[in-house]
Amino acid sequence: MSDTAPFDRRDLDFHLHQVQDSAGLCRYPRFAAHSRETFDAVLDAAQSLALSAFAGHNRASDVQEPHFEGGRVHILPEVKAALDAYADAGFPALLTDADEGGMQLPYTVALACDAMFVAANVATAGYALLARGVANLLKVHATPEQCARYRTPIVQGRFLGTMCLSEPQAGSSLGDIRTRAEPAGEGRYRITGAKMWISGGDHELADNIVHLVLARLPDAPPGVKGISLFIVPKFRVGDDGSLGARNDVQLAGVNHKLGQRGIVNTFLKFGEGGDCLGELVGAPHQGLAQMFHMMNEARIGVGVGAVMLGVAGARYSTAYARERRQGRHPDQKDPASPPVSIIEHADVRRMLLQQKAWSEGALGLAIYAATLVDVQAQDPEPARRRDAHLLLELLTPVVKAWSAEWCVKANDLAIQVLGGYGYTREYPVEQYWRDNRLNPIHEGANGIQALDLLGRKALMDNGAALKLLLREIAATAAQAGAVPALAEHAAALARYAALAARTTGELGAAMARGDLRPALANAPRYLTLVGHLAVAWSWLRQALAAASATPRSDAERDFYAGKLAACRWFFVHELPTVEHEARLLSALDRCVLDTRPEWL
Repeated sequence: MSDTAPFDRRDLDFHLHQVQDSAGLCRYPRFAAHSRETFDAVLDAAQSLALSAFAGHNRASDVQEPHFEGGRVHILPEVKAALDAYADAGFPALLTDADEGGMQLPYTVALACDAMFVAANVATAGYALLARGVANLLKVHATPEQCARYRTPIVQGRFLGTMCLSEPQAGSSLGDIRTRAEPAGEGRYRITGAKMWISGGDHELADNIVHLVLARLPDAPPGVKGISLFIVPKFRVGDDGSLGARNDVQLAGVNHKLGQRGIVNTFLKFGEGGDCLGELVGAPHQGLAQMFHMMNEARIGVGVGAVMLGVAGARYSTAYARERRQGRHPDQKDPASPPVSIIEHADVRRMLLQQKAWSEGALGLAIYAATLVDVQAQDPEPARRRDAHLLLELLTPVVKAWSAEWCVKANDLAIQVLGGYGYTREYPVEQYWRDNRLNPIHEGANGIQALDLLGRKALMDNGAALKLLLREIAATAAQAGAVPALAEHAAALARYAALAARTTGELGAAMARGDLRPALANAPRYLTLVGHLAVAWSWLRQALAAASATPRSDAERDFYAGKLAACRWFFVHELPTVEHEARLLSALDRCVLDTRPEWL
């Protein structure tokens, strides 16, 4: 199975062109020069580069993880070669304006390219995608001069970047950060403090590293309202773009992780020598809001990374199950009869179908969320932009956290399909699991995403975002209800949408009367409820596209039949499980709250 690609380009095309009309984005002036043909050409290039430059060293960069020796971080040479090829092909500038030398593509197409790179090698892709996030933030919030010094080299592929939020004592509680920024004159600030879990924090893969650092000014109010954002480069950059002296950013340690080992993860200290200089981005005390521009993009990216690792495991375990011959059917009594491929066994087929249902359902939701990014930014109608923004706010924690939870479970099943071989390093499925296990923690742990979804997103503007999602779900259910093969699923989707609406209303009422802790105590169950509903909707949309397609070959006929089978599985085996979640949420179950810490 060594030639099994970790992603299915056919499935990406299906999502982009048959479920989501990505070519329809060309109606916006920003993308008017493009067409489906140009989108497909970029996707072809991404596919080729992902397989030729990224996939080949995925195992090697896991085994030979970055290490600190002789005053520098040592990283497998193939990582730099891949990133150089990525830059030479223009991928850092996928979203950049054409007059800056960029491709000016929709985010939807860029995300599909990202999907192939992260499936091929999530660690190496991480360097590039973090840098693009830095560039996107700077475009919105930095001055033109700052963009010229720091953003332009990133989109040219010469600089890489990081986001420096967490600190050893604070973790995800950003209101407790202690990093300080003191005015140093000439628009510069002296930065002192420490940051932990910084991916890509120190290396020699690029000419420079642009750190985006959250810190407090001397007059900062307490909590998150007192956080500002600073550009802190590894090497200082002159007004003419030339590199100057090394900034006072010191590597204090390299963290050795369970997975995604190929991207160095660091503990950084700023200003130990009293000479770390940074530049303020935008207005003081607006750092958290500015950083969320990058974090929200990163959360969609984490979700897609989780999905594609789930896809990679599913594809490998399916190929393995087709070839591995072992055992016989229960009604085959002759021990001399030849063994069957294990894909013939019901339990193995169940695990393969389960992986497909989780990972491909989540992929459809992620690509839908990507289209919302484009609509939010480009649609001429303010109402459409507002609706896209609300839906994106609601779905971002779902795309991140639901995908991270359930696609790790998919990787677990991939290991199970391979049996004893599955947990050995000779086969890739154990690495997919390890790489994916980081994603429930990355960019805000899943529990935090659940609190954000229930405590803020579902109830904001009197529940406007959830109402929009339910409206979209109702439209799909009405359309599917006219297709006999899908009518039962359509009715079920409408029924569970009503359950989600009713449960949300009960939780909102509880919080309004002051029962905040009981209402939020089971927030992860609420994320499961909304996530399962959204992924079921994703599957019904895929089923509609599959049911209306005209296969041109046996392979296409099998592809569409597989979509319909996975949709049925999700509706029959997965979606009904949320009734239990809804009951506990509506009852304001206090099991967790009533358990004293000393009992544990």
